[in-house]
Amino acid sequence: MADRWLILADDLTGAADCAIAFGRRGRAAAVSWGTATQGTGTGFGSADLLVLSYDADSRGLSAAAAAQRHAQCLRRLHDPDRILFKKIDSTLRGQPAAETAAAIHHLKGRTEAGRAGTVFGICAPAFPAAGRTTVGGRVHVDGRPLEDAEVWTRDHSYANADLAFMLGTAGVATKAVPLAMVRGPGFASQLEQIAAAGDVVAICDAETQEDLDCIAAAGLRIAAAGLSSFFVGSAGLAHALAAVEASPPLAPLRIAPHRGGSLIVVGSLAAASRAATRKLAALDGVVHLPVPSETLLRDPGDLAASLAHVEIAIAAGHDVLVEIAMEGVPDMALGPRLVQTLADALAPLGSGIGAFAATGGETASALLSRFGVEGIRLVDEIEPGVSLGLTLGRLAIPVATKAGAFGDADSLIRIRERLRAVRIEGSFS
Repeated sequence: MADRWLILADDLTGAADCAIAFGRRGRAAAVSWGTATQGTGTGFGSADLLVLSYDADSRGLSAAAAAQRHAQCLRRLHDPDRILFKKIDSTLRGQPAAETAAAIHHLKGRTEAGRAGTVFGICAPAFPAAGRTTVGGRVHVDGRPLEDAEVWTRDHSYANADLAFMLGTAGVATKAVPLAMVRGPGFASQLEQIAAAGDVVAICDAETQEDLDCIAAAGLRIAAAGLSSFFVGSAGLAHALAAVEASPPLAPLRIAPHRGGSLIVVGSLAAASRAATRKLAALDGVVHLPVPSETLLRDPGDLAASLAHVEIAIAAGHDVLVEIAMEGVPDMALGPRLVQTLADALAPLGSGIGAFAATGGETASALLSRFGVEGIRLVDEIEPGVSLGLTLGRLAIPVATKAGAFGDADSLIRIRERLRAVRIEGSFS
């Protein structure tokens, strides 16, 4: 049974939305970052944690630095009995090619059953539930080429969204697996033939979750045969892999009810997150604090009076929405500095909040780290791409993480309602 996994991601929201695919299906799953490892800071013992998801925090690194970071993480975290899932961004942000090459190099250095030193990868980045599909080996968003999407215009690492081209930039050999093959009656056998050639990554087209289910079933059959293999994809493939062999559900998680309100922080620049921010801010009972980027860059001390107001509101049980308000055309290079400065300013509020949510992996990891959180025990999925869990470390509160471009204008409202129910009732069910 394929129930022990290492998920290696380049940001926190990705690590979480893949791990919860397994957590929802009866596998004890947790996400961690920094120096936390299996059995440390995760709330599970080594024998109990079936799915370890780790945020390598490499989204903003160069290709060489990201590859080095992944190599270090794999040496530290990848036990021989864990199947490797290399989580990549469904819109190809960051350095997925260099990180995939690092995974291949790591696996080639091992001698396992089957053909020692030969590695087979299965790449399927589609996430149909979030509008991401793969057709002709190219990524599409909501039926249009990725190159036309907002996220590509704002942030991309490659000249185009052709997956063979992308992986080829890091010297990774590939083989196209078109949709007709994925849906054909002999798909599993054809994939095995590709795997037999060795040292290749199969790029699989997928338009539906059913396509990913076929890819997952065939891929796990190859892994069970003993070939050194691994998976490359996003949460869509993770859900397909987790569904192949579901486990009995875990016992419902309960916590002590908390009177403090929720802190919701929006750091993502994605249009979906900004639209959701406007709708949530308009609700009664929500205290909205837009923080201009110029304030964070020049004098974050100007926030003192506003943060005192926020602290009072949270103590009274009100939910607080904090957003980094960008003026004009945003400078993406300033993102880490803005998020870290905001995290430093909000850190004193940590002990009083009843629940926490963030959009954007960089925002979530910066805030949680400053609150003394070392990991998240994954419990449920509020909606595709939005994970719900319990923080581990100095705080033990409900937490929701959402990739910035996922969801719709009502996503933050749904997140707020779910967090409010958990913190008041003390139940995640």
